[in-house]
Amino acid sequence: MELTAAHWMYLAGTVIIILTMLFRQNVVVPSILVTFLVGWIFTGSFTAGLQTIFNASLIAAGELFNIFLIIAIMTALLYSLKELGSDEQMITPFQRVMKNGHISFWVIIFVTYAISLFFWPTPAVPLVGALLIPVAIRAGLPPIGAAIAISLAGQGMALSSDYVIQIAPTLTATAASVDVGPIADRAFILSLITGITAIVIAYLSLRKNILQPSSQHLQTWENSIQKTEYNEHSSEIGQRPKSKYSLFFAILIPVTFLAIIIYMVLAKFSDVLPSIEGGTGAALIGGASFILLITASSFNNIRTSLNTVSDNIVKGFVFAFKAMGPVIPIAGFFFIGSGELAAKIFSLNVEETPSFLFDLVVAGQHFIPESSFIAGFGILLIGMITGLDGSGFSGLPLVGSLSSALGDSVGVDVATLGAIGQMGAIWVGGGTLIAWSSLVAVAGFAKVPVMELVRKSIFPVFIGLIISTIIGLLIF
Repeated sequence: MELTAAHWMYLAGTVIIILTMLFRQNVVVPSILVTFLVGWIFTGSFTAGLQTIFNASLIAAGELFNIFLIIAIMTALLYSLKELGSDEQMITPFQRVMKNGHISFWVIIFVTYAISLFFWPTPAVPLVGALLIPVAIRAGLPPIGAAIAISLAGQGMALSSDYVIQIAPTLTATAASVDVGPIADRAFILSLITGITAIVIAYLSLRKNILQPSSQHLQTWENSIQKTEYNEHSSEIGQRPKSKYSLFFAILIPVTFLAIIIYMVLAKFSDVLPSIEGGTGAALIGGASFILLITASSFNNIRTSLNTVSDNIVKGFVFAFKAMGPVIPIAGFFFIGSGELAAKIFSLNVEETPSFLFDLVVAGQHFIPESSFIAGFGILLIGMITGLDGSGFSGLPLVGSLSSALGDSVGVDVATLGAIGQMGAIWVGGGTLIAWSSLVAVAGFAKVPVMELVRKSIFPVFIGLIISTIIGLLIF
């Protein structure tokens, strides 16, 4: 298709959004404005341009609502567990094995990763930070070591794959117009390669600073000047009374999720159970979480359970829209670049609607070296740039769309490029290298300067991303 003024406006809008990210500014307003301009130029109607803003966000919200719903459900379940005190009970067994700083580092890695896979790092950080960091510091692990362990395992390794809830791969796959499964599987492998590499490098650089166990370490840390709202929250957690059913649910929740994981593994790799496709796994976890939420609230107080369940779901949606709400208008703009979604936005047939991003890439593909490594590292770099907004998720529609457009021309599977771009976006923006992201929560719990945490994480994360990209391009 011949490039039109609308194509060039879409390209200019993409550049404007990336530049806005580079200047560490919010990209919601630029996304809305360039969506309007593309719609106006494409249709030739000012009013149709205004309608494009609404329709693009509406289509994006419809495509992404399953993501908002699963976040809300899992957050609501976490609130119900807090009311019972079960969140503490699920963690306390690990405190008994944290005998020294070395063991503590790896225990924090394991616990943070496991919880973050199911509850996301944002709600998991207060839980792990409030309960395990003091134990680790008393065992001799320096506060910066505890902070690095949480950020690399949670915001990095767990969130970049998002293998259980599958929010990130769904965003990437939707924009790339491919199935969620291949992107989720490859992102999981790449996240492990990146994470293990980064964590091992970080541990080797920290181990000489690990001290002998002493209660003096904890006293010194507790007397530090830096106080944040997260520390106040940790005090509230420590003072909360436990329900007599807290232990029961502390066992029931992990066992239920473990059973779901076993079911999903059997369904995926054997013929014993029917195959699970797309977002079926997230739906299974979401449905089970609803039942667990109702059950936990009923055991806590049967008389108030109806209101409690409703209140916790509301809290879950509030958290979901705070965390993901800005993604809607951003995704709306990038979805215009996809032919099928653009057809819905402009209320036209797919055959009549240009695929702006794909057309631009096709028109310029003779300028792109036909090298899989250049394409792979190019997508990685774009993903990292999009992560500069501190979200990690807002750039996934872009890397998904670019992966779809570039894959065939350079001979690399679209799912592989999408997974690589997802690694770059979330490892940078999800909370390991951006000080204005959720990393500030980790630094607050550990009482360390957030910029020091960023500085200590840059080298391990960069090396991990480079190695995982090379391996991903070679094996997939």
